[in-house]
Amino acid sequence: MDNIEVEYKKLIDLLNDNETKRFRKKFLDMHFYDQSQFFLTLEEEERLKIYKILKPDETADMFDTIEDDIPELPMYLEEMDPQYASDMLDNMYDDNAADILEHLEKPEVDKYLSRMPRGEANNLRGLLHYDTETAGGLMTTDYVSFSVDQTISDAMKELKEQADDAETINSLFVIGEDDDLVGVMSLRELIINNDDALLGDIMNKQVISVNVDADQTEVAQVFRDYDFLALPVVDHANKMVGIITVDDVIEIIDDEAQSDYSGLAGVDVEESISDNPIQSAMKRLPWLITLLFLGMITATLINHFEDLLSQASILAVFITLITGTAGNAGTQSLAVAVRRLAIINDDDFGLGSVILRELVTGIATGMVTGLTIWIVVGFWQHSFILGFVIGLAMMVAITVANLAGTLIPLIMDKLGFDPAVASGPFISTLSDLTSVLIYFNIANLFIHFFIGK
Repeated sequence: MDNIEVEYKKLIDLLNDNETKRFRKKFLDMHFYDQSQFFLTLEEEERLKIYKILKPDETADMFDTIEDDIPELPMYLEEMDPQYASDMLDNMYDDNAADILEHLEKPEVDKYLSRMPRGEANNLRGLLHYDTETAGGLMTTDYVSFSVDQTISDAMKELKEQADDAETINSLFVIGEDDDLVGVMSLRELIINNDDALLGDIMNKQVISVNVDADQTEVAQVFRDYDFLALPVVDHANKMVGIITVDDVIEIIDDEAQSDYSGLAGVDVEESISDNPIQSAMKRLPWLITLLFLGMITATLINHFEDLLSQASILAVFITLITGTAGNAGTQSLAVAVRRLAIINDDDFGLGSVILRELVTGIATGMVTGLTIWIVVGFWQHSFILGFVIGLAMMVAITVANLAGTLIPLIMDKLGFDPAVASGPFISTLSDLTSVLIYFNIANLFIHFFIGK
């Protein structure tokens, strides 16, 4: 049993023994994340005790660190007294509270919002209006902003009043006369300047922001490019409506990575570890059935060349070698293409340059691989003509698979589809089809040379 499990057991023992004061002290001394991980291990009876021991704001600190995609979240709220749950949501950061409410039906959402102060309830309703994968769906309204004509002294006083409710105070934003975003400054700049200096004189006027409708991948790219801790979000009139913090962007990058990995594996990214075997099977079957029929086309092609195989049965030995190698090349190309789409703006490269780059790469890798197998087969089968056929088929198959692995996700992205749908199994199966077609057609051209006719 490791140290974490030992600590959890001590906490559970205190909880079950009704040692309320000792439990509170030990629990509240933990990091909020550790509190949430402990909470997620509890049974319902133990969680009900937690709600009686902790105040709503203390529970809020813990829930702020719980991932919003945990399916049990609605159940946790249902376990609580409605007013307790409302108070907890009221004390959470707006973006995190909105993420939880998104999992609920509208009557449930209204039940909790109706018990909150009107201003906070309206803020949450506003956040729930935005698509979850846009800047508006990611942002929080818990930020600190100042007027452009304020002095450092006035701003410091206001900061002390607002800091407790703000999600971050490292980045401070300056609003103009028309409520538009006109500047940004760091906490350090606020501290080191003279008290009577105007914010408008010391702020950075080169403000980087995102529109409220910007896609989450665009938001993540801005954070990558500028190393921000917080990014302002503006509406179409450049009025500031919220901020996005780096912790939310880390979740985006993690989700995108999981999506890309799941796409490469040909599984549903939404498949949960809590799914039972039947649910998991139902999510995986559509891809498998689709690939099964695509594989049947490959089998039909092989059957079409039955006469060729009957004349030179040795050709059957190398079918899996060629299809497997081409499939691996296509999957490599796919992985690079998906990563390129994730980190490079579409406008930074053209379709023509991509085709040329991958064509050259495919030919280079294909030539080296083909030359290698030519020599190996030549000595192994004592027929360098047969080796040449295998090597040439290998080179062409790798080149085609390389192009497919790059172009399919790129074209899908330009058409507005998720490039991860071009999964590894799909590319591999498609490579099998094209490789078999290439292999047998080349073999058919040279068959009279290596069977001695």
